[in-house]
Amino acid sequence: MRHLSYLALLAACLLGTAPLELWLGVRVYRRWRLLLLSLLPGGLVGIGWDSYAVYAGQWHFDYRYLLGIRLARLPLEEWLFFLVIPTCAVLTLEAVRRCRPDWMIGDEPADGDETADGDEPAEADRPLAAKRWRLR
Repeated sequence: MRHLSYLALLAACLLGTAPLELWLGVRVYRRWRLLLLSLLPGGLVGIGWDSYAVYAGQWHFDYRYLLGIRLARLPLEEWLFFLVIPTCAVLTLEAVRRCRPDWMIGDEPADGDETADGDEPAEADRPLAAKRWRLR
């Protein structure tokens, strides 16, 4: 079972943030193209950096905690890391935006502009759970 440790950690991260998508309705998975575009730069840098570090002997992975499947010298779990962890971060950020609309994050559209996914922001569009669980 030890070989599933890294994979189990990634699954726990996804399960821990799943309620943000399901109950708060942050719509991250619905906007999957935008999510992939946001994951791409960090994923490319991270995979490149890890690949170089492994190749140069500066970094290694303990295969006792991994499945043993490698892609371009990196374990499958490391590739998944660059998808799962940033996705969980985006889910968390969007949940904060949903629950605290008064907090400025920095990518808010100007008054009258459309949002990045083409939807007009509207209070009526917010899920009931997001309205009820606002922290003040």
